[in-house]
Amino acid sequence: METRLFIDGRYESASGDARFTDLEPATEATLAEVASADTRDVDRAVAAARRAADHGPWPRMSAEARGKILGRLADEIEKHARELGTLEARDVGKPISECVNHDIARGARNIRFFAALAETWTQEASFGAAKFLGADLRLANLTARAPLGVGAIIIPWNSPLMLGTWNLGPCLAAGNTCVLKPSELAPLTSIALGESANAAGLPPGVLNILPGLGAAGAALVGHPGVDGVAFTGGVATGRRVMAAAAESLKRVTLELGGKSPNLVFADADLKRSAAGVARSIFRSQGQSCVAGSRLLVERKIADDFIALVIAEIGQLRIGDPLDDKTDYGPLISAAHRERVDGFVSEARAAGAEVLGGMRGALPARGFYYPPIVLDRVRPESRAVCEEIFGPVLTVERFDHEDEAIALANAGRYGLAAYVWTMNGERALRVADRIRTGMVWVNSFFLRDLRTPFGGARQSGLGRQGGRHSLEFWTEAKLICMTYPEDNANG
Repeated sequence: METRLFIDGRYESASGDARFTDLEPATEATLAEVASADTRDVDRAVAAARRAADHGPWPRMSAEARGKILGRLADEIEKHARELGTLEARDVGKPISECVNHDIARGARNIRFFAALAETWTQEASFGAAKFLGADLRLANLTARAPLGVGAIIIPWNSPLMLGTWNLGPCLAAGNTCVLKPSELAPLTSIALGESANAAGLPPGVLNILPGLGAAGAALVGHPGVDGVAFTGGVATGRRVMAAAAESLKRVTLELGGKSPNLVFADADLKRSAAGVARSIFRSQGQSCVAGSRLLVERKIADDFIALVIAEIGQLRIGDPLDDKTDYGPLISAAHRERVDGFVSEARAAGAEVLGGMRGALPARGFYYPPIVLDRVRPESRAVCEEIFGPVLTVERFDHEDEAIALANAGRYGLAAYVWTMNGERALRVADRIRTGMVWVNSFFLRDLRTPFGGARQSGLGRQGGRHSLEFWTEAKLICMTYPEDNANG
């Protein structure tokens, strides 16, 4: 298990040999002592990325040549999928089946997808005519896309390899170099990417990885050698990132929090919808930005539907994340468990009804927290208004479509929403009126990587996915050409 910084193609200790402790959520024991980057290390990593951007071969390669190397990087991730999945399950607490079959597999797919997309991404051109210095000239207006330069990618702890490669893929495929900063709560699979990068033949300095605390991330965002920042995390930190980047007018994309509603209408397939609602919130123990943490259910079916959701909770197999049969593990830390419980306790004290249905007792060790449904919760409750980022589903009832939409649009978030109905016209009508960046109808998180991912309002800024990602990581440049023979004739 590598725990050092990865700079300029080599693993190195942090300046002053500073380290932090990484705990294993399922055991509460120390998993690793990890190198902790400081501002000196940020300077070294950015300098390496800058050299590789300004003088190295990577930005000057063809998209096809970069694609071959990135393809080998994806191969390395797939080759070590079980090893990386085990490491991520231990580091994050997610079930190993989810880590291996979804997150690690998706990490390889992210790299491979954007490498292929960059190879087929064509530049724009328009043709016309103009009069210049008395001559009639034919014009060719070319829109070139040059690499942005050095990117900073800052990711959270809940799905580190998947979220890291989601930005790393387009950043590198477009010809940029980067510094990747993982969360101190789950840095290990990100650090392991350095080994895969070397094995794939990525030139030194193209990928640099800096585990560390928040001060390292702040120094990276504000560094004058960084040209663009992709941040995934909470709203409060996102505001600070945006403010720091504004000092040097860096380009920023922010994928922030969510409080995503599940709108369930009486004409939905109730059993299938209940399974989808339960999956949308209890997958990853609710530690997901797109978790469907609010249930808005038509009043006349509410009691029956809640019973179906509770029955789904009863099917959850809670236990050791390293057991392939487990599908519900611990939360990331003791502090986060206390935070989640604070929301539940506050709502209960205000009159909310706490419903469960979990099969079996929680493990004696580990940061486990039971899946919870909060019924009869007040609409002004923090549990309804704030992102809990845990396995807590709040229930609100509605009588008609307009009321459902008003409830869905209440609050400051706008990342995702889920609509459950068998009426196609209603599905499109409701989806159009909900103020979110994404809406799923009768499904949960099925998405083509070519399509835009991102939120409205305080859930983020910008879009990722397909050409949106490549556009972010490149600089558009106009090249206006006249035909030489026209100038000669003039």
